[in-house]
Formats: sequence, structure tokens, C-alpha cells
Amino acid sequence: MAQVSINSDLGEWGFSTDAGERARLLQSPCVDSDPKSEGEASPESLSRGTTSTFGAIFIVVNACLGAGLLNFPAAFSTAGGVAAGVTLQMGMLVFIISGLVILAYCSQASNERTYQEVVWAVCGKLTGVLCEVSIAIYTFGTCIAFLIIIGDQQDKIIAVLAKEPEGAGGSPWYTDRKFTISLTAFLFILPLSIPREIGFQKYASFLSVVGTWYVTAIVIIKYIWPDKEMTPGDILTRWVRTPTCLVGSAPRAPEGAESDIERPHRPASWMAVFNAMPTICFGFQCHVSSVPIFNSMRQPEVKTWGGVVTAAMVIALAVYMGTGICGFLTFGASVDPDVLLSYPSDDVAVAVARAFIILSVLTSYSILHFCGRAVVEGLWLRYQEMPVEEDVGRERRRRVLQTVVWFLLTLLLALFIPDIGKVISVIGGLAACFIFVFPGLCLIQAKLSEMEEVKPASWWALVSYGVLLVTLGAFIFGQTTANAVFVDLWA
Repeated sequence: MAQVSINSDLGEWGFSTDAGERARLLQSPCVDSDPKSEGEASPESLSRGTTSTFGAIFIVVNACLGAGLLNFPAAFSTAGGVAAGVTLQMGMLVFIISGLVILAYCSQASNERTYQEVVWAVCGKLTGVLCEVSIAIYTFGTCIAFLIIIGDQQDKIIAVLAKEPEGAGGSPWYTDRKFTISLTAFLFILPLSIPREIGFQKYASFLSVVGTWYVTAIVIIKYIWPDKEMTPGDILTRWVRTPTCLVGSAPRAPEGAESDIERPHRPASWMAVFNAMPTICFGFQCHVSSVPIFNSMRQPEVKTWGGVVTAAMVIALAVYMGTGICGFLTFGASVDPDVLLSYPSDDVAVAVARAFIILSVLTSYSILHFCGRAVVEGLWLRYQEMPVEEDVGRERRRRVLQTVVWFLLTLLLALFIPDIGKVISVIGGLAACFIFVFPGLCLIQAKLSEMEEVKPASWWALVSYGVLLVTLGAFIFGQTTANAVFVDLWA
């Protein structure tokens, strides 16, 4: 069978000529595939190593932060409060950083430059195919989440523009959620997804970074200085209607109301903590993007890379914790899966945040679809045993068909799954595979391939750590996926 890499020699296909550029954004746009002028750096020069250490930190942060930010307050509620949520994130951070370092080590050992190619080279064909299929499913699910986010934010904005109470009966047909999502998708997302090139990514990168930090700032400010419409009494009344809420901290209740409110500060069970895992994995998953970023550095050394990812993850942790803690403490267990939905529709500052999120997601969808389409294309060519150079003539027809089918399926599912939390609960398990399982397998295979007759203690320690990663990742994937299917989707 002809081995056709989906990440090599794709310039004539109309795809970005740099594989790393395509893979970089699985949650946040930060790639740039525009044709470069003489004064600009080309993708080839990037692949030779032009990214500084500081630039690599920024790119990793940008790849990490994304739409999952909106779900973190609800994840804190699911985990059982602030203490449980913070502890869970801090514990996960060790494995997240180590996984990124392992991927860099295996990239150097195999001389491969993208995530899926590293898995192919180190772990073999079967694991490589599973990795590519996982990337395709993950990007597909994230595209669904993006469409749901667009609908969520549009509902709030339209409610203000139409000057009608949210959920009021007899609303005009053109304000219906299904219609507005479909109209936006057909007018903007589909045209942006069909072309071979995606040069608008640099603008999406800027919007994504600004929008993410702005949302975090708004959530923190609204907690410190709440609006008059968001009085403690209103919040506590909502808590009374959900007596099983898991509240770690809250504003003081009105006098005489304390006896009617439950304030548990611990998770209902240790399994409840793991229900927050999908959001955390979805939020911190930048591992698929990490390999090309590592290879784009001027000094692609594992030790330097360790410092880069540590700094980047600490920054991302600060953003996620700021949003998660303040959003949870503001609304308690009544917080929506999309935290922006918990704020009043007529709040101008929050409306700006919604606009930022919509603009960012519109372009992010196209880039996520681009990544998924590239993987599907590679799998198809490999299955058909077609060399790239022999199939150029049919590329356009195949690309349009793949794009339309992908678009219609994601749109249909987004219209009938209006809760972003349910989508994240499903694809969060796959994110755990990218963080734990595949890096663990790569580490085990890399160490087993070493030709040493006497294995030192460090060798056994690394193999054991690889086994731990695979075991923990498989457990998280199995537990979260089963919970998503039997609780979230069938509830």
C-alpha cells in the first residue's frame, strides 16, 4: 500500500504548504497560510525554525485557549466547588505538561513534524490510523460546539434587538434559534469552509486572543462589582430551586433566608469530580498543535520546550481559573454551561463579549473543518492507495463534497443538541486521549525500541510512567464517554 502522508507535499492540492500551520488551531485560530510577500516569513522558513521562545509560548497559549473557556464555571459546579475544581486542574497540569514534553522528545527521535506522523512513526500503522480518526471526530465535535455557541450568543443579542423577553411565546419566525443559526452558517461558515486556502487565520488569531481575555476580564469584574440586576437575593432564589447544587462559596443571603438554602462545599462523590474532566481536557488540549510548534522553534530542544509549555500552561491556567472561579461564585450551581448565557441580555459589556465570541467562532469553525478535512482526505487516499500526484484532477470535486457533508451534519446536530455542555462531555474524552493515551503509547514504544542490554532505573521509571498515562487516559476516556452517552445524551 502506498504510504501517503496527509501532511507532505500538499501545496499542489491547495492546502497550506506547512503541515504544522494546519494543525495548530484545534481550538483557537493562530495559523497563517496566506501567500507571503518578500518581506514576510514563508511557511518554509517557519518550518526551518524561526519562532522565538517567547513566540512559542504565545502560540501554545493561543492554541490552548478557546471556546472551552465558557464551560469552566459549570465544570467547577460539576466538580463540587472551587476547592475541588482548583485541585483537579492543578493535578491535571502535571500530566498535561509531561505529555507535551514527551511528544517533543518523540518528535526528535522519529524526525517527524506533526502529531499524527509522530504517532505513525513511533507506534505503527494501527495506532496511527486510530489517531487520525480521533482527530477527525474531535474536530467534527468541536465544529458542532462552535455552532451551538453561535446560537447561544445570537439568542441573547436578538432578544435585546427585538426588545422581547427571552423565551416569550409568539416570537417572529426570523428570531427562531434554528433559523438564525442556519442563516449565519450558510451565509458565513460554508463559504469560508469551501476554499482550499484559509489565509484569514491571522485575523482570527487576533480576535480569539482578544475575545478570550476580554471574556475572562468581564467574568471577574462582574463578580467583584455585580450589576444591580444580579443581586445576591436573585442568585440565592435560583439556588433554592436547585437544592442539590454544589456551592463552594457564595454571597451572603438575605436575613432570614439562610435556613432555606443548602450550601454543600464538597462533591457528591469522587466520581462527580471526574465528570468535570471533559471540560478540563477540552480546554487544555493543545497537544495536536504542539509538535509543529516545537519544530518551528529556533532551538527545538526538549529542555527549552519544557520551559515553554510550563509557562504557557501556567498562563492558560490563570485564565481558566479566573473564569471558572468567578463565574461559579457569581451564579453557583445555576450557572449555564455557557457562562455568558447567565448574564442579562441587555448588559453592554457582556454583549461585546458575545460579539467577540461569535466573530472568533465563525472563523474557528472553518479552520477546525480544514484540519478534519485534511485528515479525512489522507485516510481516503491511503485507503484507495492513491498517490497525491495522480489524483489532483478530482481534488476540487472531492473537497466540495466533503465540505458540504461535514457542514450539513454538524449544522443538523447543532440544531437539535442546544447544550454545549453535552457536546463537550462527548469530545472531552477524546481530548483525554490526545493528552494521555497517545503520548503514553509513544513514550512506551520509544523506550522499548532502545537497544540497551541493561535497562537503568530511569528506563523502567519512564516506561512505568507511560503505562500510567495510558491507564489514566483510558479510564478518563471510558468514564467520561460512558457518562456522556448514558447521562447527558439520553437524559
